[in-house]
Amino acid sequence: MKLSRIASAASFSILAALVGVQAHAEEYQGVLQTHSTLARSDVRAQAVAAAHAADPYADGASSGVVAALPSTLDRSAVQAEARALAHAPAQNLYVEAFVNSRVPAQYGIHGVLPTRQAGIADGVTLR
Repeated sequence: MKLSRIASAASFSILAALVGVQAHAEEYQGVLQTHSTLARSDVRAQAVAAAHAADPYADGASSGVVAALPSTLDRSAVQAEARALAHAPAQNLYVEAFVNSRVPAQYGIHGVLPTRQAGIADGVTLR
């Protein structure tokens, strides 16, 4: 009996403590009014300038501009080489697409080396 009376007294004291605490809510103070010192045209001009500026949150934005690497080749030579490689008849050949991973001789691919990597006994790889 004594334990039940102690438990009931404790529960009543906890209940009284909880009832005694009142909830306080913040008061509503309405919509905040802002007062700007700038005219609409000034704000619009700042918005246009910010929209056309570089993105300050982009990756590497604070790293600065990377200088172009000097090249010994002429631009037209690089373009001619790229054009020749793009029109090469065997540009998209994959060694794996052929039987036993060997490119037939009629394709005339230069730069094919024999390899023994990854368990391929007589395969070829492109340079």
